[in-house]
Amino acid sequence: MSSIASVLQQIRSQSPLVHNITNYVVMNNTANALLAVGASPVMAHAKEEVKDIVTISSSLVINMGTLSEKWVESMLMAAEQAKLTKTPFVFDPVGVGASAYRTEVAQMILKAATPNVIRGNASEIMALAKLTNSTKGVDSTMDTQDAIEGATLLAEKFKNTVVISGATDYIITGDTVSKIENGNPLMARITGMGCTATAMIGACLGVEENAHLAATAAMAIMGVSGDMANKKSVGPGSFQMNFYDSLYDITPDILAAKVKTNA
Repeated sequence: MSSIASVLQQIRSQSPLVHNITNYVVMNNTANALLAVGASPVMAHAKEEVKDIVTISSSLVINMGTLSEKWVESMLMAAEQAKLTKTPFVFDPVGVGASAYRTEVAQMILKAATPNVIRGNASEIMALAKLTNSTKGVDSTMDTQDAIEGATLLAEKFKNTVVISGATDYIITGDTVSKIENGNPLMARITGMGCTATAMIGACLGVEENAHLAATAAMAIMGVSGDMANKKSVGPGSFQMNFYDSLYDITPDILAAKVKTNA
């Protein structure tokens, strides 16, 4: 069994509690994906309780897809608490660079606590690295290959792991660059697949302290499940349903056999 596959096995045996402060659009999607893979999601964003929830959680996921003032306060409180409790933390800078507010909030979150993992598409990673200041909303306008320089700079600056998701997923930590080449174009036709990938990294971080391995395993789980779902699907609607089923059906042995990676 590969190391990537062993992370999936740990999720199934430990059912990590993943605290998500995420966006309105994807709450249901990400919660169902986490349940399907064997994790336990909690979607808590009230500032009155975020510190308590972070403290009891296996990991924290902060996703800034639909921002509001109160949610930003909760995100900052949660990030600070994760730093205090040493709770693994993954950050998804959705749409960073698309507005001055999003860029400001991303900078505030990164100042509050350094994420173990940052995951974004090529445009978001480039914008976060300040190599470009333009993105097309939450959709990538660049190829993942173009963002490797930015991801490398981010990983070096924060001494963490940076994931660029796309047709090929890149996972970068220091001088180590891993690739996952599974997945299907239909995944880009369903809202929140990137956000689901971030939540999946949260699940893997909840059981595996090596952030690079956790992030690589998460992208492998997403990609192989996407391949499995595609074989049973005729369009985005059936793909979404089959994707959840594939997350439920995937085994460590299937993952080890089907993953396309240099890791």
